Amino acid sequence: MCKLDLDKYLEFNKEWASTMLHSQKGYFDTLKEGQHPKALLVGCSDSRVSPSKVLGIDLGELFIHRNIANVVSHTDLNFLSVMQYAVESLGIHDIIVYGHYGCGGIKAAYENKTNGLIDNWLATIKDVIRHYKNELESIEDENERINKLVELNVLEQIENIKQTSVYKKAIARGEEIRLHAWVFDFSTGLVHDLKKKYNIMPAVV
Repeated sequence: MCKLDLDKYLEFNKEWASTMLHSQKGYFDTLKEGQHPKALLVGCSDSRVSPSKVLGIDLGELFIHRNIANVVSHTDLNFLSVMQYAVESLGIHDIIVYGHYGCGGIKAAYENKTNGLIDNWLATIKDVIRHYKNELESIEDENERINKLVELNVLEQIENIKQTSVYKKAIARGEEIRLHAWVFDFSTGLVHDLKKKYNIMPAVV
């Protein structure tokens, strides 16, 4: 088995830290003072969709939670804790569900094969497939059908956020929680806003 050269990441880190200190004196001192992220991003764990790379964000700009296929599960205490901290402690009012075309989790749910433990996680996506069965089956091209499922999954996870106790309590307190549905396209490198694509009113998403 070929040994991975992970030391290159540590070397890069040294160069990066040196560059940041040279270009922005006191940069790390500012980070130590605390975080004030602008939004919570719920993304996929896929190694190709790093928000830092794709969106060009700086340290401290986004509070990020990632899992397979950017799922919002009402039994996932990890995500619920992240969301509660983001909304109630960090005062975040914008939440982004950030999916991507070519998602392995979406494809695995669509193919409906036995994959082991992950099948339990993919059940949420299979619910989306059942809910939109007729719409998906009306799309002849399989790749387009799976891309459509990627989009539908993002929109359904937005709906799942609305059903969380954290969201409902925030609304009851009179807070405005703005929900955003984004999908990253590998073929162009662009992130698509599904609200604009489907002309969805902000009050709905």
